[in-house]
Amino acid sequence: MSVNIDTIEENLVSELRLSPLQSKIYVLVVKKGKMSASAMAKEIGVSETEAQQVATSLVQNGGFIDITETEFESMHPRFAVVNMYRRMCQRENIPFKKNLLVDNMSIVLEKPYDDARTKYNR
Repeated sequence: MSVNIDTIEENLVSELRLSPLQSKIYVLVVKKGKMSASAMAKEIGVSETEAQQVATSLVQNGGFIDITETEFESMHPRFAVVNMYRRMCQRENIPFKKNLLVDNMSIVLEKPYDDARTKYNR
Protein backbone atom coordinates (compact mmCIF):
# COMPACT_ATOMS: atom_id res chain seq x y z
CA MET A 1 0.00 0.00 0.00
CA SER A 2 1.47 3.32 -1.01
CA VAL A 3 1.00 6.55 0.88
CA ASN A 4 0.07 9.85 -0.69
CA ILE A 5 -1.81 12.91 0.49
CA ASP A 6 -5.06 11.58 -1.01
CA THR A 7 -4.92 8.32 0.98
CA ILE A 8 -3.36 9.64 4.18
CA GLU A 9 -6.60 9.64 6.20
CA GLU A 10 -7.26 6.00 5.28
CA ASN A 11 -3.67 5.08 6.17
CA LEU A 12 -3.97 6.76 9.57
CA VAL A 13 -7.08 4.71 10.26
CA SER A 14 -5.59 1.41 9.10
CA GLU A 15 -2.08 1.75 10.51
CA LEU A 16 -2.56 3.86 13.63
CA ARG A 17 -6.10 2.67 14.41
CA LEU A 18 -7.41 6.24 14.57
CA SER A 19 -11.11 6.68 14.06
CA PRO A 20 -12.08 8.25 10.72
CA LEU A 21 -12.99 11.47 12.58
CA GLN A 22 -9.67 11.53 14.47
CA SER A 23 -7.88 11.05 11.17
CA LYS A 24 -9.86 13.82 9.47
CA ILE A 25 -9.26 16.31 12.30
CA TYR A 26 -5.57 15.41 12.56
CA VAL A 27 -5.00 15.99 8.82
CA LEU A 28 -7.05 19.21 8.92
CA VAL A 29 -4.84 20.73 11.64
CA VAL A 30 -1.65 19.49 9.94
CA LYS A 31 -2.72 21.23 6.72
CA LYS A 32 -4.16 24.44 8.22
CA GLY A 33 -2.19 24.97 11.43
CA LYS A 34 -3.34 25.79 14.95
CA MET A 35 -7.13 25.70 15.28
CA SER A 36 -9.83 25.96 17.89
CA ALA A 37 -12.31 23.15 18.37
CA SER A 38 -14.95 25.55 17.06
CA ALA A 39 -13.03 26.11 13.80
CA MET A 40 -12.46 22.36 13.39
CA ALA A 41 -16.16 21.72 13.89
CA LYS A 42 -17.12 24.27 11.23
CA GLU A 43 -14.56 22.91 8.74
CA ILE A 44 -15.73 19.31 8.92
CA GLY A 45 -19.37 19.65 9.95
CA VAL A 46 -19.47 18.19 13.45
CA SER A 47 -20.46 19.70 16.78
CA GLU A 48 -17.95 21.75 18.70
CA THR A 49 -18.22 19.28 21.59
CA GLU A 50 -17.35 16.39 19.28
CA ALA A 51 -14.40 18.27 17.78
CA GLN A 52 -13.18 19.13 21.29
CA GLN A 53 -13.39 15.48 22.38
CA VAL A 54 -11.55 14.25 19.28
CA ALA A 55 -8.84 16.91 19.58
CA THR A 56 -8.36 16.01 23.25
CA SER A 57 -8.04 12.34 22.31
CA LEU A 58 -5.36 13.31 19.79
CA VAL A 59 -3.45 15.08 22.58
CA GLN A 60 -3.64 11.84 24.59
CA ASN A 61 -2.48 9.85 21.54
CA GLY A 62 0.56 12.10 21.01
CA GLY A 63 -0.55 13.83 17.81
CA PHE A 64 -1.61 17.23 19.14
CA ILE A 65 -0.54 19.64 21.81
CA ASP A 66 -3.12 21.80 23.50
CA ILE A 67 -2.33 25.49 23.29
CA THR A 68 -5.33 26.50 25.42
CA GLU A 69 -8.34 24.52 26.61
CA THR A 70 -9.97 24.90 23.20
CA GLU A 71 -7.02 25.51 20.81
CA PHE A 72 -4.88 22.74 19.41
CA GLU A 73 -1.79 22.37 17.25
CA SER A 74 -0.28 19.33 15.63
CA MET A 75 3.15 18.23 16.65
CA HIS A 76 5.54 17.92 13.70
CA PRO A 77 4.43 14.85 11.69
CA ARG A 78 7.81 13.14 12.15
CA PHE A 79 7.11 13.06 15.88
CA ALA A 80 3.32 12.91 15.92
CA VAL A 81 2.87 9.93 13.62
CA VAL A 82 5.52 7.88 15.41
CA ASN A 83 4.06 8.90 18.80
CA MET A 84 0.59 7.79 17.73
CA TYR A 85 2.00 4.53 16.32
CA ARG A 86 3.93 3.83 19.54
CA ARG A 87 0.85 4.46 21.67
CA MET A 88 -1.27 2.24 19.43
CA CYS A 89 1.32 -0.54 19.82
CA GLN A 90 1.20 -0.12 23.61
CA ARG A 91 -2.62 -0.16 23.68
CA GLU A 92 -2.83 -3.25 21.52
CA ASN A 93 0.18 -5.02 23.04
CA ILE A 94 2.02 -5.11 19.70
CA PRO A 95 5.83 -4.94 19.62
CA PHE A 96 6.95 -1.46 18.58
CA LYS A 97 9.26 -1.73 15.59
CA LYS A 98 10.12 0.15 12.42
CA ASN A 99 7.15 0.43 10.07
CA LEU A 100 7.89 1.86 6.63
CA LEU A 101 4.26 2.79 6.00
CA VAL A 102 4.21 4.81 9.22
CA ASP A 103 7.50 6.48 8.26
CA ASN A 104 6.10 7.29 4.81
CA MET A 105 2.96 8.84 6.33
CA SER A 106 5.10 11.25 8.34
CA ILE A 107 7.08 12.18 5.21
CA VAL A 108 3.89 12.82 3.18
CA LEU A 109 2.49 15.07 5.93
CA GLU A 110 5.69 17.05 6.38
CA LYS A 111 5.23 19.39 3.37
CA PRO A 112 1.63 20.43 4.12
CA TYR A 113 2.63 20.88 7.77
CA ASP A 114 5.55 23.14 6.85
CA ASP A 115 3.51 25.01 4.22
CA ALA A 116 0.80 25.87 6.76
CA ARG A 117 3.37 27.27 9.18
CA THR A 118 5.63 29.19 6.82
CA LYS A 119 4.94 32.78 5.88
CA TYR A 120 6.22 33.81 2.47
CA ASN A 121 7.13 37.41 1.77
CA ARG A 122 6.39 38.05 -1.87
